[in-house]
Amino acid sequence: MNAEPRSTTEYDVAVVGYGPTGLVLSSMLARAGHRVVVIERWPGLYGMPRLTHIDGETARIIQAAGDVDAALRDAAPASVYEWRNGAEDLLIAVDWSGESSGFAAHYSMYQPHIEQAIDDRNRTYPNVDVLQGTIVVGMEQHEDRVELAVRPFTRDRDAQWADAPERVITASYVVGADGAWSTVRHILGVGLTDLHVDDRWLNIDTECARPLGDRFAVARQFCDPVQPHMFMPIGRSRQRFEVAVRPEDDADEMATEEFAWRWLRAQHGLGPDDLTILRHIVYTFSARTADAWRVGRVFLAGDAAHTMPPYMGQGACSGMRDGITLAWKLDLVLSGRAGESLLDTYEAERRPHVEVIQACAVELGRVANLKDPVAAAERDAAFLRGEVPPLPPFPTITAGVVDHDDRNCLAGTLAPQGVVRRGDRAGRFDDLHPWGFAVITAADATAALGADRLASLAGLGATVVTVEPGHPHSIGDEDGTYAAYFAATRTGAIVVRPDFHLYGAGTVDDLPRLVDGLAATLHRAAARPEAVAR
Repeated sequence: MNAEPRSTTEYDVAVVGYGPTGLVLSSMLARAGHRVVVIERWPGLYGMPRLTHIDGETARIIQAAGDVDAALRDAAPASVYEWRNGAEDLLIAVDWSGESSGFAAHYSMYQPHIEQAIDDRNRTYPNVDVLQGTIVVGMEQHEDRVELAVRPFTRDRDAQWADAPERVITASYVVGADGAWSTVRHILGVGLTDLHVDDRWLNIDTECARPLGDRFAVARQFCDPVQPHMFMPIGRSRQRFEVAVRPEDDADEMATEEFAWRWLRAQHGLGPDDLTILRHIVYTFSARTADAWRVGRVFLAGDAAHTMPPYMGQGACSGMRDGITLAWKLDLVLSGRAGESLLDTYEAERRPHVEVIQACAVELGRVANLKDPVAAAERDAAFLRGEVPPLPPFPTITAGVVDHDDRNCLAGTLAPQGVVRRGDRAGRFDDLHPWGFAVITAADATAALGADRLASLAGLGATVVTVEPGHPHSIGDEDGTYAAYFAATRTGAIVVRPDFHLYGAGTVDDLPRLVDGLAATLHRAAARPEAVAR
């Protein structure tokens, strides 16, 4: 990959921000063959574990964007998330066990490994330019492009503005994935809806000098009205500790390393022989959502579009979902296989999904931060009696590019990923097949689909395979994932989107309707190119 952009400044997509969202988005667009420029303020990757939890779906996204085995080399499956009161009585144990998308359902992991694995993949693409140490200082939209004014970034604001040379980069589309204080969002003038979460917590990230024992092997949230606190593993080798900053506390004093060591000794009996402190910082949690995620040819994603407190462990996961969703839709539009109105379905799909998770995180934060001792005692008594308010089901995709037939209750849910065999190769399904749409069936569907529908799927770059042996497109269902899924759901065919959600599912006989529906959805999108000029 070039250190500097090519002689032309014309790109298909400019991605502003190179955190988890921008990494996934740029990698997937590059994988699809598009010309991508990344504009990142800082000169290198962040290198610290802000993100410590991902779910199986997110692991599958990382698998698509980089070397997932390298990314998760220090990760550990997470089985439970405990919520305890100040006396350490167990209030509720959130079950994180199981599997999803070909991975464990949940992982404790080290964020720098994930970012490095995706960045390493990006460095192999000749069609990606990563401009680190660069900031956006202006943006102008035109009918067919966006112009970005950029400058080298320095910490000296006067030098940054007075001396640094400015240049213009043009792209067909721009995505602001530049964090909660997004410059792109500010330039667009997009407002925020604020749920008024302003909890402050001291975060202490550490590297373990020795195994800390079973107590620290799970995530534990202590809902102590005196001073809420928590700890969680960061993969296998590191540990996070957090403590709430109360109104009467001196936040500046709490942000010192001296306070961190006093807290670790007093609360957990841990010192420098046990841990090395990697960083200590006071964070203010927020729950805000951008009022619009698309303005013309510019999109917002990740924290630029939505923030949430960390109690669901889903902030960065949601951003990476944004990244892969935008990537496949931009790919279809840029390649002429769908019209620009398809891009309107990005917010239509992602906003409701995020808002459910965001609302759950806010409610869990109210439980964790309850400081009134009488109300906390009432909460504890109710929880210990088993009177735990249920969280809503984890959201699925309910709008946009999904089958809207009321009988198709699986539309928008996650597709399975199993270990399969093709010839003499065996591995995860995604590792053996191109990224894109996939049709997977229990029995050969060639006759049911017919030549025209197969051609339509081929035009989308879709993979069409069956787990029934003896056919040209057969794959071996090595671990029985697909047989078990079809049996459990009473289906025999699934149509999988490039972000691993189901467009729809049914029997092999239902496939013609599903494939026609998908084609019609994209054709309707292609019929409205004027949508981009809203």
